[in-house]
Amino acid sequence: MKAREEKLTDIPLEIRDEEALVKAVAKAIAAHKRAGHPIVIWRDGKVVKIPAEQIQVREQAAEYKTREKNDI
Repeated sequence: MKAREEKLTDIPLEIRDEEALVKAVAKAIAAHKRAGHPIVIWRDGKVVKIPAEQIQVREQAAEYKTREKNDI
């Protein structure tokens, strides 16, 4: 467990924060689509409501590596 923590701390905090935020937003958008709820975004200086059926859920970006295969 200690080796995993050391490798995670090697990744700058701002990188880990940004990845966590991207994942949370993607998860929230997917949940809105599944529940049939619209999302509201800012586009071209205006507030725009996107109906659930028009929401495009994208695959999440690859995660950063936190441990080697030998550490498992």
